[in-house]
Amino acid sequence: MRLAPPISSRAAASIRSSVDVAFSSRSITGNFSWEDVFSMPQFDSSTEDSSSYLQGYFEKVKLCNRGSEKQYEFLPFVIEDQIVGFIHNGFAGRLRTFKDVFIFPKDKLYGSPFVDYVSLNPMLKTPEQRTIAVGNVIKCLGEEWIPGIRDELYPVTSSFGAPTFFSLERAAAPYFGIKAYGVHMNGYVEKNGQKHLWIGKRSQVKPTYPGMLDHLVAGGLPHGIDCQENLAKECEEEAGIPRSMCNGAIPVGAVSYMDIDGHRYKRDVLFCYDLKLPESFEPKNEDGEVESFKLIRITQVAEVIRKTEFFKPNCSLVIIDFLFRHGYIHPERLGYLDLLRSLRIGDCS
Repeated sequence: MRLAPPISSRAAASIRSSVDVAFSSRSITGNFSWEDVFSMPQFDSSTEDSSSYLQGYFEKVKLCNRGSEKQYEFLPFVIEDQIVGFIHNGFAGRLRTFKDVFIFPKDKLYGSPFVDYVSLNPMLKTPEQRTIAVGNVIKCLGEEWIPGIRDELYPVTSSFGAPTFFSLERAAAPYFGIKAYGVHMNGYVEKNGQKHLWIGKRSQVKPTYPGMLDHLVAGGLPHGIDCQENLAKECEEEAGIPRSMCNGAIPVGAVSYMDIDGHRYKRDVLFCYDLKLPESFEPKNEDGEVESFKLIRITQVAEVIRKTEFFKPNCSLVIIDFLFRHGYIHPERLGYLDLLRSLRIGDCS
């Protein structure tokens, strides 16, 4: 078994060639206004190089797919002969102190660059037992090792729809490298013959990406709830969209990415939805996580993504997918197919 799914060589080359800028030197913050968003100039073929038009999109893909060269630092996390995650060797060292929960068999069967891999004590036979035992470890590690604990559980599984081996604290998901799933919805309006997207600006008090631009509706997929039900819940909480209206959302596919940052390994799959809204609709946030909403022409949104880092990084992938599906990115653009493939670099399973 390989350590992780390989990145398409052509897609990876296109991404690398488009990111000569050192992203580590550019901090992602929400320190901008709606005026900055609306004043973003449109693409001008007389002053901009058409051959590099897609470069800004490739850069956003790169932001979600960092650190692939560091995969060798992670041990496979194996349960019942299935790889369910990847744990950094440094973080695994901390887990070794919990001998009644974690074991480290010495076997390279699962492609580990080390002499062992991580598993759970075989005495933990049921999902419930594993959930409790690992949950207690998370509590012991606390905010020092796993910041942002939310008391929200994610399913631990080998692939979407497969049996759940146990449930894990959401904040711990990247530290165990498990697959995490979410739903993202493009809420759009047809106005004066043009498509517009409702865009939210995240609250400044959000622990992650405060003040950044976001989808009208998006959220992680917790344990015990399906995509459609989770979307309906998020629609109501984040935008005040009633279930009767949310039922019109159309599932249109998924995007995926793999991002390594220190001890964190994010392997995310985002299920994408489109919802056409009436012109009269105005969103209203109900959970305090959104500062404000604006309805923005899709061509303007495209330029904001191409030229800035105003959007929460994974939202850019979902909107780029929307641009492909609605005909705003054309096959004549250099790198069209590589960009299309790059939206699913992660293990989309």
